[in-house]
Amino acid sequence: MIDLRSDTVTKPTPAMRQAMANAEVGDDVYGEDPTINRLEELGATMLGKEAGLFVPSGTMGNQICILTHTNGRSEEVILEEEAHIYVYEVAGMAVLAGCSVKTLPAPHGQLDPAAVGDAIRADNIHFPRTRLLCLENTHNRAGGTVMSVSRTQALSDVARSAGVAVHLDGARLFNAATALGVSAAELAGPVDSVQFCLSKGLSAPVGSLVVGSKPFIGEARRMRKLLGGGMRQAGVIAAAGIVALTEMVERLVEDHEHARQLGEAIAEMSPFSIDLETVQTNIVAFNVDPAFGTAPEVLDALQRFGVRANPVRPERIRMVTHAEISREDISRAIDALQETVRQGV
Repeated sequence: MIDLRSDTVTKPTPAMRQAMANAEVGDDVYGEDPTINRLEELGATMLGKEAGLFVPSGTMGNQICILTHTNGRSEEVILEEEAHIYVYEVAGMAVLAGCSVKTLPAPHGQLDPAAVGDAIRADNIHFPRTRLLCLENTHNRAGGTVMSVSRTQALSDVARSAGVAVHLDGARLFNAATALGVSAAELAGPVDSVQFCLSKGLSAPVGSLVVGSKPFIGEARRMRKLLGGGMRQAGVIAAAGIVALTEMVERLVEDHEHARQLGEAIAEMSPFSIDLETVQTNIVAFNVDPAFGTAPEVLDALQRFGVRANPVRPERIRMVTHAEISREDISRAIDALQETVRQGV
């Protein structure tokens, strides 16, 4: 089965399994797990921040950052309207932080600094206080599009000029850095906090990191405890994260090449439509002509040919390349799509 549902389906590499077996561990809630400490230091250094915090998932990492940046109820967070934090995290901001949400539309997930400036609330007793701007890089629902250093800087400048903090959901930040040919630290430089995943394109089995200033991470550690994210001898899984950061970043370019090959082939298949400008990293999102069928019907047909993918909407399909997908797998997936077009659904 060629599994293109997500890069979360990757399994730990042999080097990760060996590192996990040999990991030196301690009680992380006491700050005594040496492997977690090394991972947190490595992640912070790679992103140019003072400190890091290992968390079980990207969603928890994002929610920890929102809790840390905000001060309770009647505050507002600005996001792009298709942001992962808004769409896929079970209204965590409202439930956990008691925050209101202001969403803005943006082509390809690229927020406009002027629009963000206009959305920041004036000081008025009738309004919630704007406390936080959340960015996303790469942008999942936009098809894996990347946000440049200059746009990130411009958005952060607008927010900071109004006293608003900036958090970056960088679940696939190393994909963005690879696509832009810059370091992850350059992309993270303008913002106050970053969450990035070890368990997607970097292929670790579990975990994400939150990075920021030392005072911020100190408070974030408290919020992690609040959410039940304090772990004990978790160096066993953190060891895989170290391998992910030291051995799996440079190969991301292969995933991007495979996604481009797949996207260009889909562009030639008439029942499907794709904006190739969005195929910038390892995500390929495309639409199905309703006259041909629905996305679930196409996916059922593809599964008969040994290919799995995910529906995003009734008319839209997402495919994600990753370390376990070879160039031969991409060719087979293209053949399966072409055969589905010939046979129908």
